[in-house]
Amino acid sequence: MENKPKITAAQRRLLFGAVFLMATSSIGPAFLTQTTVFTQQFMASFAFAILASIVIDIGAQLNIWRVLSVSGKRGQDVANEVFPGLGSLVAVLIVIGGFAFNIGNVAGAGLGFNAIFGWDVRVGAAITGIFAIIIFLIKNGRAVMDIVTQVLGVLMIGIVAYVMIISEPPVAEAAKRAIMPEDPIAMLLPIITLVGGTVGGYITFAGAHRLIEAGMTGEKNLRFVSHAANWGILTTGVMRVLLFMAVLGVLTQGAVLSEENPPASVFQFALGDIGMKIFGIVLLAAALSSVIGAAYTSASFMRSFNTVFDRYNNIVIVVFIATSTLIFLFVGRPVTLLILAGSFNGLILPITLGAILLASRKKSVVGNYHHPTWMIVFGVIAVIVTLIAGFMSLQGLAALWNG
Repeated sequence: MENKPKITAAQRRLLFGAVFLMATSSIGPAFLTQTTVFTQQFMASFAFAILASIVIDIGAQLNIWRVLSVSGKRGQDVANEVFPGLGSLVAVLIVIGGFAFNIGNVAGAGLGFNAIFGWDVRVGAAITGIFAIIIFLIKNGRAVMDIVTQVLGVLMIGIVAYVMIISEPPVAEAAKRAIMPEDPIAMLLPIITLVGGTVGGYITFAGAHRLIEAGMTGEKNLRFVSHAANWGILTTGVMRVLLFMAVLGVLTQGAVLSEENPPASVFQFALGDIGMKIFGIVLLAAALSSVIGAAYTSASFMRSFNTVFDRYNNIVIVVFIATSTLIFLFVGRPVTLLILAGSFNGLILPITLGAILLASRKKSVVGNYHHPTWMIVFGVIAVIVTLIAGFMSLQGLAALWNG
């Protein structure tokens, strides 16, 4: 029985902070770039990948948020109770995936600066890295993180919704292709990439770990945890559909997108030069919040490696951000990095989600709590789909990087 919990105003702010920490991580620069690139390639048929990603999102988020919350333990600790050593493997994969994503997030911030000021992408990335480090060096850094992510989520949805309305996309065609795509097999790489960019790797754990830190654990808080997960899924689902339809509408009108900064050129076509700058601001802000989210969540997994990582958590976060920024400055290729980062995190999802599903049936983890069967079914579907899509997309990933 899930009892309605009584929470303070401060806990409620942390709860919404968890929702938008996950949401802004999910709708950051990787997602914006992936959706634009693949919509340009597949047009209305990309609706199939959007729909598949939402189904997988439900299977991943609800299972992970509820099981971790009722156990009161972080993802790596729960996985260790399923199989000794599995948590350590999960932590390593999450940290590597979060690191790859953070390089992409820094790249996205660089693209944001490029859209606003025309600056070199690497200059903007360096400034972003420095700014993110400052946030974690100030006293109330986590409180700032919660507020920023909430504001950015609402702002992004509003702007993208406006662009979608004025671009007049072919809604009927998109609805048809969501069920009957022209080439379903060709959708595998987009599916695994989109899943990785919105629910893969560290992203599924971002909100759950924030709730655990806020003390929102145990069966008494499951009602609010479920509401938080549902709002997170709804927020990211709406954003996916809105951005896809906006890009599709612009492309249907004959827009030719820039190879260097495809999502920004969508807004420039729809809104003119001011649209390019408005999107640049949103992209920059979303990238910054994603840098913060990736670093925060990845560092929370590193705490299980050694007490040093727990004691000096903020320093670990700062080093994480600084290193990922430096790597991007040397590697470049922001658009490719953003797509590859999502793909890599999508390949991690079957392992992390599979561990959580097994844990949901262990009394040593969840006690007398009975995890709903329908959620497990959704979770198993998500594991199977991501396993198959991930295996078949490996060749496509190699071709993407070499291309």
